[in-house]
Amino acid sequence: MTVVRPMTCQSSESTEAVESSRRADDTSRAVESDENRIASAMKDLKNTGWYWGGLTANEAKGILQDSSEGTFLVRDSSQRDFLFTISAVTSAGPTNLRIEYQRGKFKLDSVVLVKPKLKQFDSVVRLVDHYVQLSGAAPSAAAPNGTVKLLLTRPAYAAAPPLQHLCRVAINRTTGRVRDLPLPDRLKDYLADYTYHV
Repeated sequence: MTVVRPMTCQSSESTEAVESSRRADDTSRAVESDENRIASAMKDLKNTGWYWGGLTANEAKGILQDSSEGTFLVRDSSQRDFLFTISAVTSAGPTNLRIEYQRGKFKLDSVVLVKPKLKQFDSVVRLVDHYVQLSGAAPSAAAPNGTVKLLLTRPAYAAAPPLQHLCRVAINRTTGRVRDLPLPDRLKDYLADYTYHV
């Protein structure tokens, strides 16, 4: 017995249409994923109290001018290629560090040689949290000649955060196991909604 398979003819135009449709679907999913990641980053940032929104570089400098080294805030970037900027006080005075967003990850903008070595994070707050913890753990050694050491130690609040939020941050600094605490589930959910130390 001979099995006859039906033949299908596909023109190169229909193959290209299918490929184009797949690429459009992938692009659509990537854009949706980026929108979700940025929306989540904004939600976390708005919870911090140290996100200042559309502040200019000069306004940030004015706010930080008389602050101690390590004081910082996060604001919207004034450069179109970047979403956010960290404004921080260094030993040389206030400075700005752009935060780059690529392929669903946030990292500090830097010179080309250093970029591949910088850590990437799912959120801006996690990025800041990482550098705050590094600043607290790093010994106060002098920076190499001609460079300025970046410390992020104290946030400059746009407004006093609610006491609930400050308690949540204090609890997160103390334990990484919020679900094991003898607390009502609703309170555990609140604590788990913001798991950062800053």
